[in-house]
Amino acid sequence: MAKPKTVFVCQNCGAESPKWLGKCPACGEWNTYVEEIKQDATAPPLWSTAATEKRATPQKIQDIATEAYLRYGTGDGELDRVLGGGVVSGSLILLGGEPGIGKSTLLLQFAVSVQDQTVFYISGEESPRQIKMRAERIGISSDRCFLLAETSIETIFNQLAQTRADYVIIDSIQTLHTSRIDAVPGSISQVRDCTGQLMQYAKQNEVTVFLIGHINKEGSIAGPKVLEHMVDTVLQFEGDRNLTYRILRTIKNRFGSTSELGIYRMVEKGLQEVKNPSEILLSDQQSQSSGVAIGASMEGNRPLLIEVQALVSPATYGTPQRSTTGFDVKRLHMLLAVLERRLGIRLSTQDVFLNITGGIRVHDTSLDLAVCAAVYSSYHDLILP
Repeated sequence: MAKPKTVFVCQNCGAESPKWLGKCPACGEWNTYVEEIKQDATAPPLWSTAATEKRATPQKIQDIATEAYLRYGTGDGELDRVLGGGVVSGSLILLGGEPGIGKSTLLLQFAVSVQDQTVFYISGEESPRQIKMRAERIGISSDRCFLLAETSIETIFNQLAQTRADYVIIDSIQTLHTSRIDAVPGSISQVRDCTGQLMQYAKQNEVTVFLIGHINKEGSIAGPKVLEHMVDTVLQFEGDRNLTYRILRTIKNRFGSTSELGIYRMVEKGLQEVKNPSEILLSDQQSQSSGVAIGASMEGNRPLLIEVQALVSPATYGTPQRSTTGFDVKRLHMLLAVLERRLGIRLSTQDVFLNITGGIRVHDTSLDLAVCAAVYSSYHDLILP
């Protein structure tokens, strides 16, 4: 019997090396190489059999039917918006976010609200009783949603082979493992192989698969970067757990725009859609004060009115502070340099604090004028009309 081949895999970027290295030459991280048994590339997919395996044949581009890629509404207007109008059959969707932000709640609401279609909700972190308790708190139920607490990808495919599923939800991808790889769950090899198996299953059987992924301390989805390349859509669930509002942002979408934004309100009975986001992005205007300006920004096809709050005060220490919430601090430095050069405002001796209301993070440059107006208003203590 041949000795299994082992390689050293970087747990940060997935780079492979025949020997251990202290520093990864691909990503530059230290002490991230772990020895793993190399997977047999000739092994058949776990979910396929000789009777169901399909062989790919070349087709003329004009002969390929596009009706198979029709979208299906989820019943959630904000989720449909960020997906480009609905889910595409056979797509692989990755949802990332911080712990406790509401990822499982969002997909559980989707699972129990789907009509006339079967949903498999597979959890590797919670028991079916815990999921049922959350569903009861939300106040909705369904006879087409099946719960399965399992982390073995082989067992999951065996269960999916017995019952036809239209949607599969995996919570979370970091908990799955396969016996074909001698590595701990959550490692680079396990995440990559399990995602690859689910991708093949989704494409061959026209089943939409949702994957929930954790994020690391830098804010990016944990696991190999190849994970984001393999899936069709990457969604990021953002927000402050101390606030009630959540933002669903599209990072990647092969079937639609990547600039759409969905906004939810976290209440006792789950997540509620926010039809008019400008209401939460504007604070109470009864008591006007200086340093406040309102600007318009475009997120996809949706215009938003966003309130910008600035505070300018004399620097207590030698080096003035620059602090932002929801805005790029480097761009703020540039705007302050423009104000100091063109308007003669001496901001080099002032502390500047900037806040975008509602917990949203703005990337659109159309708010630059509102930022400058808010800083100017706070510096001269003027109330803008």
